[in-house]
Formats: sequence, C-alpha cells, structure tokens
Amino acid sequence: MNPIAATEFLARSATTTSVGWIGYIIIGAIAGWLAGMIMKAKYGLVTDIVVGVVGALIGGFLLSFFLDTASGGWWFTLFTAVLGAVILLWLVRMFGGRRA
Repeated sequence: MNPIAATEFLARSATTTSVGWIGYIIIGAIAGWLAGMIMKAKYGLVTDIVVGVVGALIGGFLLSFFLDTASGGWWFTLFTAVLGAVILLWLVRMFGGRRA
C-alpha cells in the first residue's frame, strides 16, 4: 500500500461526525434497537447499545468511501448506525452467534 493510500485510509477511519460521544451512545441505542427489530434479534438493552455504536463505526467507515460522512447530522448518523448494526447482526448470525 502506498503512503498516500494509507494516509487516506487512516483519515477515513478517524473521521467523526458532528454529534459527539453522547450523541453516538444515544444514536447507538436507538440504532441497535431498530436493527434488532429489523433482524428479529433479542439480545438486551446493553447489547443493543454496543451493537448500535459498533454498527455506527462500521457503517460510517463503509459509507466514508462514497459520501462525506463528517458533515452528517443526527439523521444521517442514525441511518448509518442502523445500516452498520444490521450488517453486524447479519455477520454475527452468519458466523455462529447466538440465534434469537
């Protein structure tokens, strides 16, 4: 990997949105809950929050290759988090996670 590509890769993974850490936790909880409903999974509130926050990171990273995710607000971050959380729950199901 050349240095310019590596720098761009790291910049994309470090990009944050305008919602802040408290916003990520709130949006993560909502996104995890919504993704759980979409995927018909029942893991509990704490797991929903973790899945939503990790999903927001996954979704934000994947979408950063196509869109400017740093300027996204609450609604864009929620959409991104739900998308990432659904992907995360799908991966957990595919690779032997607890089926709910």
